[in-house]
Amino acid sequence: MTTAELDRPVGEPLLQARNIVQEFPVRGAGGLRGGVVHAVSDVSFEVHAGETLGVVGETGSGKSTLARSLVQAPRPKSGEVLFQGADLVRLRGSRLVAARRHVQMVYQDPYGSLNPRWRVAELVEEPLVGYRVRGAERRRRRVDELLDLVGLDPSVFGRRRPRELSGGQCQRVAIARAIALDPALVICDEAVSSLDVLIQAQVLNLFERLRSELGLSYVFIAHDLATVRQVSDRVAVMHLGQLAEVGPADALYRRPLHPYTAALLASVPGLDPDTGRARRPVPLTGEPPSPLDPPSGCRFRTRCPRAQAKCATEEPALRERAPGHSVSCHFPLDVPAGGDGGPRHLTRPAPDGSAGPGGHLQVEPHAGAS
Repeated sequence: MTTAELDRPVGEPLLQARNIVQEFPVRGAGGLRGGVVHAVSDVSFEVHAGETLGVVGETGSGKSTLARSLVQAPRPKSGEVLFQGADLVRLRGSRLVAARRHVQMVYQDPYGSLNPRWRVAELVEEPLVGYRVRGAERRRRRVDELLDLVGLDPSVFGRRRPRELSGGQCQRVAIARAIALDPALVICDEAVSSLDVLIQAQVLNLFERLRSELGLSYVFIAHDLATVRQVSDRVAVMHLGQLAEVGPADALYRRPLHPYTAALLASVPGLDPDTGRARRPVPLTGEPPSPLDPPSGCRFRTRCPRAQAKCATEEPALRERAPGHSVSCHFPLDVPAGGDGGPRHLTRPAPDGSAGPGGHLQVEPHAGAS
């Protein structure tokens, strides 16, 4: 990819995923055909320059598979991944390698992502060597600069190996590697999930500082709803390989439009700010469907208390219901004034009047629900 291909108008999205499909064949017993895992099904979204898009959902919803599909590891079965106008799916060889320089990943396991035999300075230098940044002295200065940037003293940590570091320090090394080549987009795949709460906060603050100082954009994947809300400008909710809802973080958490999003928020325990008493989470009933055989129509219908016959026969499209706020549901919650006349006021807030994380946000069945 040439520099000219990366120079686009400011208003154009940095990354556009269009109709991404990722499937994996599964062998059955005795060599018989076992079916296909529908990991990601027709997912589309955008990420703008300087923005953090949070991606949240249950385990197995397709979040990590989507992240790997974006960097073509492996390539999606179909769809487009436009990075500043160039389709990564169509790039091959050196052109794809050049494009990946601008899209980097930070993984969940900080120890597993680092070679245990290498020293920290060698680990951070590796991307520079791989992309032929010439001059040993130049690379050494860049390594020192990167370690300083992520809060590690190069004179202290440069010669250490991963086993001599804490989990948070290892993740800082992984972040230094990810930003070594000045990427425009960093995909964080559960990057703080394995860290304790105090270290999580430090790493999240580091991500935010780097975004401000370096102009980075993030796709931030996590299962922790509170963490995603803290770091994201917009949030995409995934369910069984599809997008259930996409919208501004505050609006989505304050007034979810999809029953699945509401159920996720209701499942988070918390404390009542007035009484100090624990608020019990409201579990989502029913067994999650298998990605080997997803339900027809709406994939959430088998656990949705408001499902109707239409939900079994017609797959809902992702439609905008408020500025920048889209939902894929035939009967979205709390339709704004001037909407399509769908059901209204179908959420009941928590006793303290909130409907955010930790509140007992309950979905009332629509008349005629099965």
